[in-house]
Amino acid sequence: MVRFHPHALERLSERGATEDEVRATVLGGERFPAKFGRAGFRRNFPFDSMWRDRHYAMKQVETFAVPEGEDWLVITVVTRYY
Repeated sequence: MVRFHPHALERLSERGATEDEVRATVLGGERFPAKFGRAGFRRNFPFDSMWRDRHYAMKQVETFAVPEGEDWLVITVVTRYY
């Protein structure tokens, strides 16, 4: 299960990611080590849309999470558009 810290929920809307994209990133994305004992997860999604007045074909979602039992608690979310 993937749960969200309030900070992560705030960043979702600011950065254009959805809860479903973040869940897919944690459960099926590339995992990499991150600072402070966290785990990073990265996944690319087809986008083909506008973001802040520019058109992009792809969106990359990066999440940083900590394990809590069998769950992941998502701390923050970063997006990149290509």
